[in-house]
Amino acid sequence: MKYSKQRELIYKKLKANPIHPTAEEVYLQLKPEYPAISLATVYRNLNKLAQNNTIKKIQGLDASDRFDHNTHEHYHFICEKCHRVYDVDLELLSYINDNVSNYNVKSFDLLLKGICNNCKDL
Repeated sequence: MKYSKQRELIYKKLKANPIHPTAEEVYLQLKPEYPAISLATVYRNLNKLAQNNTIKKIQGLDASDRFDHNTHEHYHFICEKCHRVYDVDLELLSYINDNVSNYNVKSFDLLLKGICNNCKDL
């Protein structure tokens, strides 16, 4: 993938944002500092980064695709109140492979839903 200054700015903004933002959220964070950037540019570059396995594109959490700079195997928790998405590190693949006969599972999706610690007392 060829170098792009805009792609670098988008990636840095994504990396600084741990809540798995949508393309529109990344765009809104970049727009004040880079007024010439367009929403289409953000979408295009996030999708290129995902296709290149530099970031993860997360589908199915809610209506919009979300993006994650963390590419190691992990799962997600979504808060039903604030809708933030959190990383959850669990070592489940080896457990599944040890307990599912006749299959060699390479990956799976796990989505945990509930109330995050920030919202539980509200």
